[in-house]
Amino acid sequence: MKKLASRRKNVVDPLALKAGDYVVHETHGIGRFVELVSREVSTGGRNAVKTSREFLLIEYAPSKRGYPGDKLYVPTDQLDLLTRYVGGEAPQLSKMGGSDWAAAKGRARKAVRDIAVELVKLYSARMASKGHAFPPDTPWQRELEEAFPFAETPDQLTTIDEVKADMERPIPMDRLIAGDVGFGKTEVAVRAAFKAVQDGKQVVMLVPTTLLVRQHLETFTERFAGFPIQVRPLSRFQTAAESKEIIKGIGDGTVDVVIGTHRLLTDGISFKDLGLVIIDEEQRFGVEHKDALTKLKTNVDILAMSATPIPRTLEMAVTGIREMSTLATPPEDRHPILTFVGPYSDKQVGAAIRRELLREGQIFYVHNRVSSINRVAAQLAELVPEARIAVAHGRMPEHALEQVIVDFWERKFDVLVSTTIIETGLDIPNANTLIIDRADKYGLSQLHQLRGRVGRGRERAYAYFLWDETKPLSETAHDRLSTIAANNDLGSGMQVALKDLEIRGAGNLLGGEQSGHIAGVGFDLYLRMIGEAVSTFRGEVAEGQTELRLELPVDARIPETYVDSERLRLEAYQKLSAASGPNAADDALDSVREELTDRYGEPPAEVQNLLAVSRLRRTAQRAGLSEVVVLGQNLRIAPADLPDSRQVRLQRMYPRSRVLPQASALLVPLPGVDGRQPEDPELIAWVAELLQAIFATEPAATPR
Repeated sequence: MKKLASRRKNVVDPLALKAGDYVVHETHGIGRFVELVSREVSTGGRNAVKTSREFLLIEYAPSKRGYPGDKLYVPTDQLDLLTRYVGGEAPQLSKMGGSDWAAAKGRARKAVRDIAVELVKLYSARMASKGHAFPPDTPWQRELEEAFPFAETPDQLTTIDEVKADMERPIPMDRLIAGDVGFGKTEVAVRAAFKAVQDGKQVVMLVPTTLLVRQHLETFTERFAGFPIQVRPLSRFQTAAESKEIIKGIGDGTVDVVIGTHRLLTDGISFKDLGLVIIDEEQRFGVEHKDALTKLKTNVDILAMSATPIPRTLEMAVTGIREMSTLATPPEDRHPILTFVGPYSDKQVGAAIRRELLREGQIFYVHNRVSSINRVAAQLAELVPEARIAVAHGRMPEHALEQVIVDFWERKFDVLVSTTIIETGLDIPNANTLIIDRADKYGLSQLHQLRGRVGRGRERAYAYFLWDETKPLSETAHDRLSTIAANNDLGSGMQVALKDLEIRGAGNLLGGEQSGHIAGVGFDLYLRMIGEAVSTFRGEVAEGQTELRLELPVDARIPETYVDSERLRLEAYQKLSAASGPNAADDALDSVREELTDRYGEPPAEVQNLLAVSRLRRTAQRAGLSEVVVLGQNLRIAPADLPDSRQVRLQRMYPRSRVLPQASALLVPLPGVDGRQPEDPELIAWVAELLQAIFATEPAATPR
């Protein structure tokens, strides 16, 4: 049986960590990040050796009597024990050593057990059900793919391979493709649909709006031209006679691919042999639609696509219940959208429209109130008399609305003043300026989706998010607009989804009753608990990570002379921390070393030592150790429950070593002649050999 996808821990992103940010330490709880500090540390004992190390300073809750809170210095090689706090409102800080944090974790663990049982049932049902195993690609499939007029991005190629591999397995596919607007999700769907049809199966593509039906129909028809494949639409734009004919074709199998809105989920539609369901913009469908979908046909392959995955979907993907592919690489010739956030001004709006008209482009103007939309269009006509302006909203007669969109598509108008009906999937490459009136009234994901309507061609695109300066801006609206302004890089949809979760709070993740537990421990730790609980219920042992104290008197750090930016040093420490984890790939540290060398030149001695200590950390973690510390002239290792054979070996190789049974620890005298401390690389190599000889976990970690 296939193993659950392991969740990669979402450790602190050092580039996004600012003074005052809330972080969660697995052992000590919720604290506030203060700064990155450099401190001298001493080994203790008579011949104390002082070395310099960098730490993250975390501040905890003050005492009830008003004394300042405890301060925790987290070594930079233990960054993986910290996660950013995501959970809505500002949390209550934990008290170091207090019982509150343990109690909050205990309550959350209890709460996730029920969810884990539910998720395991879902997963097991899917794994146990018999789906259709599609055959390998046909020559026609290769012909279709070679006819794609653009160069596929590496992410696209990987995702297409993953989807095909899922389809060729006898277990029904359930894959989510998360990719920003315009990053090529549709082409993945086209190839999957073609593969299904090649094996005589039918495909249904479910989209949230009638405009999208038309658009996808055009794409699929164009891509399938020259192949005997029947693609038909089904939405409110089809006449009763057309709908009847299409429904008949679905039933008798003459229609291979049907693209439609939730109308496809109504009673009276039955498929002859359905093999694949594609859901576009999954977050736009409600629970009742999902239920209807499950009844549509069991055991069919499901491919869901989304630009901003909703938290519930995200959570199912990260805990391994659904497979997930991410398209993060922008297509060639795409530029980030220049985003402006500020108060509304006639002068700026007029200038923005005129600049677009000068390069013969078109403009979307979003005003989401039908009652005043015609008045706004009239004001724009006064402001820019030379512009041809059209209005579109959902209360217009269907054919009138479709006609306006088609006319805009055919460039008969310059400005389309519309409600948010343009939000999803409308693809008009010539429209490259977007102006949103009262942008403070929209949700974050919605703003991101709307911005995705422009910048789909090679031209530089502009987006203006404007608010009414006569009305106060709420803190939440300010947060949303700041986020949309900051996340204007191509491929920022996932960051927007997570930030949306942070602003709104995580209460809607799995229902209100979970929100308290999520707020108590932070979203990331909560998800990891779900992952661990799921693994436990499936009979897999979830690896609990021991907090390892590794302290050697060696100069192991990234000096400012090598990497002068504090943020970039933190980034390098974080990569080293992740690469030295017990589950990291064996060559992960080599990759980090290569990257450092490539970016900053040959690593100096301090960085070489740091890399060697990171290897040592991985060895110690894999051996289940919690302490590898130099105390004076001895190395202390714990826990040390050694069998007799190991104790004999220890005495033979390290004659003056002592086992402390009560403390479950081991003391080994340090090497050195006449009180001379060994050089840093010698000491690291000696400790690595000792761990290898006595705990036999992996080949010795020696400095490179």
